[in-house]
Amino acid sequence: MENILIENLDSIHTTEMGVDRIRRNLGLGDIDVVAWCKEKILDTNAVIERQGKNWYVHIDGCVITVNASSYTIITCHRE
Repeated sequence: MENILIENLDSIHTTEMGVDRIRRNLGLGDIDVVAWCKEKILDTNAVIERQGKNWYVHIDGCVITVNASSYTIITCHRE
């Protein structure tokens, strides 16, 4: 069964504040954080679960939080 989050991968985006927050939380340099998050979501080791209004993707010691209705990446932080 395909995951709804993966089926809507093209809709995933974030805000400028989200980009700054993700870079700060993970110590990422000047990279495309949306592309980075999409790559992590597609990783076969990713554990994807929906809780309430958000999707949570657990991968490589990080948690990516995505709003389930707008597909906005809210944050990403280390577990």
